[in-house]
Amino acid sequence: MEGLIKYWSVSADDLLKQVRSTTDGLTNEEAKHRLDTFGPNLISPKNNYNFSRLLWAQFKNPIILILVFAAVVSFFLHDTSTSIIVLSIILISGLLGFWQEYKAMNAVQKLTSLVQVKATLSRDGSLQEIPVEEVVPGDIVTLRAGDLLPGDSLILESKDLFVNEAALTGETFPVEKSAGVLDAAVALNQRTNTLFLGTHIVSGSGKAVVVHTGLSTEFGKVARELVLRPPATEFEVGVRKFGYLLLEVTLTLVITIFAINVFFNRPILDSFLFSLALAVGLTPQLLPAIISVNLARGASHMASSKVIVKRLSSIENFGSMNVLCLDKTGTLTEGKVHLHSALDIEGHENEKVRLYAYINASYETGYANPIDDAIRNQRQFDITNYTKLDEIPYDFVRKRISILILKDDSQLMITKGALPNVLAICSSAEKPSGEVIRLDLIRPQIERQYEELSQQGFRTLGIAYRIFKPPVLINFESEVDMTFLGILVLYDPPKEGIIETLADLRQLGISLKVITGDNKLVATSICSQVKISTEGVLTGSELHETSNEAMLHQVNVTNVFAEVEPNQKEQIILALRKTGNVVGFLGDGINDASALHAADVGISVDSGMAVAKEAADIVLMAKDLKVLVQGVQEGRRTFANTIKYVFMAASANFGNMFSVAGISLLLPFLPLLPKQILLTNLLTDFPEMTIATDTVDKEFVQKPRRWDIKFIRNFMITFGILSSLFDFLTFSLLLLVFHADMDLFRTGWFVESVVSAALIVLIIRSRRSFFKSRPSSYLIITTLCVAAATIFIPFTPLGKIFGFVPLPPIFLLLVMVIIGVYMMLAEITKKIFYSHVAF
Repeated sequence: MEGLIKYWSVSADDLLKQVRSTTDGLTNEEAKHRLDTFGPNLISPKNNYNFSRLLWAQFKNPIILILVFAAVVSFFLHDTSTSIIVLSIILISGLLGFWQEYKAMNAVQKLTSLVQVKATLSRDGSLQEIPVEEVVPGDIVTLRAGDLLPGDSLILESKDLFVNEAALTGETFPVEKSAGVLDAAVALNQRTNTLFLGTHIVSGSGKAVVVHTGLSTEFGKVARELVLRPPATEFEVGVRKFGYLLLEVTLTLVITIFAINVFFNRPILDSFLFSLALAVGLTPQLLPAIISVNLARGASHMASSKVIVKRLSSIENFGSMNVLCLDKTGTLTEGKVHLHSALDIEGHENEKVRLYAYINASYETGYANPIDDAIRNQRQFDITNYTKLDEIPYDFVRKRISILILKDDSQLMITKGALPNVLAICSSAEKPSGEVIRLDLIRPQIERQYEELSQQGFRTLGIAYRIFKPPVLINFESEVDMTFLGILVLYDPPKEGIIETLADLRQLGISLKVITGDNKLVATSICSQVKISTEGVLTGSELHETSNEAMLHQVNVTNVFAEVEPNQKEQIILALRKTGNVVGFLGDGINDASALHAADVGISVDSGMAVAKEAADIVLMAKDLKVLVQGVQEGRRTFANTIKYVFMAASANFGNMFSVAGISLLLPFLPLLPKQILLTNLLTDFPEMTIATDTVDKEFVQKPRRWDIKFIRNFMITFGILSSLFDFLTFSLLLLVFHADMDLFRTGWFVESVVSAALIVLIIRSRRSFFKSRPSSYLIITTLCVAAATIFIPFTPLGKIFGFVPLPPIFLLLVMVIIGVYMMLAEITKKIFYSHVAF
């Protein structure tokens, strides 16, 4: 639809003809055809974990590609067997990683489909809920408060439709939209008949025809210039730093070993292949696959606890999270608001206050909320004689909503909202007798009443009115010189069992911070009831006066933030992150989207607004903090098993490569052939593939864990050197006792290296003693099978292909003794290591 650049200057009827649509929308068949033509409605490409892309990902490592090239060169130099074996091992290793990741990604895609954001479209003559990515030009979309705009669209009809366009224009206040034709030259922020992708409905309802989708939209044009990529998670940063560490170690060792072999006049090609094979051996090739499998398994487990993961890497952050920010309503409280009373300015029950509140709640067209439900449901009035004329929707800056009605030729504007915000626009007040007096005469009494009710945990709303001479329509400037009528008193009790749940979260090492738009006194009261410390409560107005430096300190010592604006939620979260915290934010409203984006872990609920679900990393199928507790525990188990692989691979590989570097100085031949190194790497990968199934010690789940590169480096050096000591003991046995020739030496070291690397996994997988932390059955079985297969390979035809020879039984017995001593000493080393280093 590129020819429809200035569609806002075209009438609705003409535009429908141009996009070949009608007010009844498209057929599903036509929509499918257009989806094929225009492509998915996406700003950034969706992760399509298809066969070819995942398979290629296993082999695009530069070291692997160089090794393949070298193997091909070797083939042309008539070393055919080595070339075929090297390529075969690379292929097998890649296929194993591919299969693991492919299964994991398929499982995750099934889970994320449960929380797709959908648009309400007219298809085949009826309203249907269709995933936003399948919206196409010509679709007719029905809109209501909280909906995301699924594409750039022209309004066909609207009713009090207000849209938040801050993501596109930066405009703070919602913009009113309506059908019509505008001049072709009108600026984007003045196109009142147009809706844009990336914005969302604040209040009202409407219907529009979609003109542009995906990268053809205004938002998409910006995205083309600014490559949109989600900020790296805490976990992803850790993986990257670990990669840098390995790169440094790999380059140092490989270059050193290559130089040594060249210095001793060993064949250049063999030395080059040998060095590359060592690089592959040192690199934990399966790390991407292990991470994917661990995350997918964690996502599946979390789904069984009613926690759906949209962004896999956020699982690790979920486990690392040490601060959780949450709203009060519906999280700490039941979320079912009860209307306790409707009071006049003297504190007595008042029928007129209740009636005016009912009229306001009945005619507002904003998003559904429990307060208006409580007002409408507790008692109903006959308001058939009242006709709605106009509306100023609620927003999170004004914190009030105004409705203009017509009654007996008189126009009446009724305003409902946060009590201080309503009082701020009033100049008079009405007594129970109907007498209107100056507000300043009664204001101290109203404020005292407000304070007393708030201290008791009641939520309060102010009701005010203003009479206009017809005809008139209202806007923000109309909310002045109003008459204050009374106070609505509402009550939302704490959730049953919430105190115990919060205690469970604290035991997991998570600090809780409440961020709410409610007034300070109500927030303090509710937090006190649920045992959240209320020392040093900060309000939104106080935050405005706080410098950036002071805020970095305040956010860490404050547990309750009250009377905050939506943008302040984001500021609080960013400040917490800057001071080194991993921050989660639980929100489900229209005003929570920016805070969800800012958090390390954005958490929403399936019943929340579309804009909140879209911004979240994790979606709860039930708004229950007990579900969060289970999710955090699962996140930590997932992190534990991922970090186990890092410990195992890094320490074992570093030890082997260190041994190679040392023994290369003493031998007149290569200690292992390239194909033997690759086989060693492949066999040791098998036990580590099952690590996702391993059990996790309880103490690892009890507090947040984060990537610690210094700890990993110390672990790698300590256990790598320990491994290398027993390698050199094996070398001594082979050279000094058995006077091994080249083939026997390589065979003996291959067996010792693989068996010890496989069995040591059972020791270093936990900081506990082997006898107090039982590995999973899959890990034990795989480890024993690999050890047995390694011992028997030299006695098989496969062993001959790889250049191995049968080993003397006495050597095998002595190697088993060496490995047994190695495992016992590893247990002792582990105990000493963890007593000096915390993780």
